[in-house]
Amino acid sequence: MKLLRVLVLLLVAVVLSGCGYNAIQRQDESVKAAWSEVLNQYQRRADLVPNLVNTVKGYAQHEERVLTEVTNARAKVGSTQLTTDDLNNPEKLKQFQAAQGELSSALSRLMVVTENYPNLKADGLFQNLQAQLEGTENRITVARNRYVKEVQEYNSMIRTFPNNLTAKIFGYQVKPNFSVENEKAISTAPTVDFNSTPAPAASAH
Repeated sequence: MKLLRVLVLLLVAVVLSGCGYNAIQRQDESVKAAWSEVLNQYQRRADLVPNLVNTVKGYAQHEERVLTEVTNARAKVGSTQLTTDDLNNPEKLKQFQAAQGELSSALSRLMVVTENYPNLKADGLFQNLQAQLEGTENRITVARNRYVKEVQEYNSMIRTFPNNLTAKIFGYQVKPNFSVENEKAISTAPTVDFNSTPAPAASAH
């Protein structure tokens, strides 16, 4: 009886392996690992925002609107979380992407403002934050690209026969992916350049 049970288990293992079950499992784990790295890099950027805002505020107190936009966008990012369990939900991914996009836009506007403050650009702490932000934007791009690739491979796998039958039996679904209006946007980090010729200093209000 015990021998029969072992033989049945071995047969099931062989059948599942031949139908792509193990491969689907591995690819699903690869997607989750890639997503964790995306979250790590986005969190790294979010962690830079408070120091960046405080540093800019020290030199550009009149830019309250822009500073508030960055702070609010950062808060929205913090309240819009997407775990690996939510990766099959296209609406949640869309909300997550929108929140991150708002923070990207707010940071871009903040960088434009800093061009009016040469003393700020010369500040050592600001230069350090600039280097960290630029590096983080690059890492975000790399992590996002890797995630996009892993999801594409996963989706292709579970749509292919006989893997599609196994996926249907065990409830594996096609995962939504990052979407961009411009295909190049997914592989190009936002420009963070503080080395251009400074604009004239803003006059005091």
